[in-house]
Parts: sequence; C-alpha cells; structure tokens
Amino acid sequence: MDIPPISVVETQLMLGQIHLDHGRLQDAFMMFEAAARSGEPRAVNMLGRAYERGWGTACNPAAAAMYFHEAAYAGDPWAAFNLADLYMAGRGVTGDPDRACDLYVMAARGGVAKALTMLGLLAEDGTCAVLSRQSARLFFHAAAMGGDCWGALNLGRLHLAAGNGPAATHWIRMALEHGFSDVFRAIIHLLDGVTDPALRLLATQAAVRLDYARPRHATG
Repeated sequence: MDIPPISVVETQLMLGQIHLDHGRLQDAFMMFEAAARSGEPRAVNMLGRAYERGWGTACNPAAAAMYFHEAAYAGDPWAAFNLADLYMAGRGVTGDPDRACDLYVMAARGGVAKALTMLGLLAEDGTCAVLSRQSARLFFHAAAMGGDCWGALNLGRLHLAAGNGPAATHWIRMALEHGFSDVFRAIIHLLDGVTDPALRLLATQAAVRLDYARPRHATG
C-alpha cells in the first residue's frame, strides 16, 4: 500500500510539536508561525495556542482569539474549543458564557469530547440559558463515552452525590485509567472522607499514580 507523502505543513507542525515537547519554545513558535502561513486550520490553531500560552513569544490572548476564530470557522474543532475557553475566562475577548456555549457545541459536533464535559458543567451551573440542568448528566456521559476522563469523573461525581456507589465506582475508575496528574488530584479530593471500600481503593490508587507521575530528581 502506498503511503501518501507528508506535506510541508504537516512536517512543520510535527517539528513544532517536537520542539515544544523538548522545551525549545522559540523554535516551536517559528514552526507554528511558518505552518500557519498556509492558512491550514490546524496550523492557525497552533499559532493561536502559542500566543495564548506564550510559547516562544509574548503571551497575547487577543491575538490568540483572532487566530482561534479564523481556524474555528475554517473547520478546526479544537480552535472552537480554545476560543470558547477564552470567552469563558474573558481573556483576549469580552467574557460571554453564551458565546462560549455556542463554540463548545461547535467543538463537540467536530468530535471534541472534552467540549461535551464543558457543556455538562455549563448545564449543571445554569450558566448557559439554553441548557437545562437536567442535561448535565447526559453531556458527561457522552463525554466519557468519547474518551474524556473529566467527563467520566464528573459523571462519577454525580452518581456519588446521588448515593449510587457502584455507578460512581465505575466512572471514577474510568477517569483513573485514562487520567493524568490533575485528574488524580481531583479524584483524591472528591473521595476524601468517603468510606466505601471500592471508592477508597480508587483514592489510594490515584495517590499512588500521582506520586509516580511526579518528576524524580537524581540523588547521586
């Protein structure tokens, strides 16, 4: 089977990510900026991320919002998600939860499971007028089924609050299996004081994974 050639933009994005992973932020910025000149939505989104996070350039949320907007409406769902986050935080744009809600919907329709979790949180808090509080569990369930560990954790949290220990255990275990340090911390906090043995075991496992995830320093 013939393997299609990797485009110049794809190569620039991969190099940018490699530089980013190794802490070479200015080199990463140069690659993302070069890739974005093509107008390719994923590349424009990554340039927006560089300005949002200050990767190799001055942090500039307004510039990030401009690039996210361009990429989102050119079809990149992660750009829609990132722009929604800026509207939620009021960074680089005027805070607007309803606008953020619309963008999370756009991102979710594009396959970003994490956007479903955000819609669940907006529904639960009553932040967005078009979402009912009753829909929060459905959003969290859809996010969890889409592979988002935060969706699984929030679904477990709702079951825990409702007194359904087995369901809470199932979803929190899923969050643990697919999570990372911030998720492990959230699990430990959520289960603090819980006496159910199955849930206590998950809290212990989360603490072990969190400890293992901490960077080790040479002593010799």
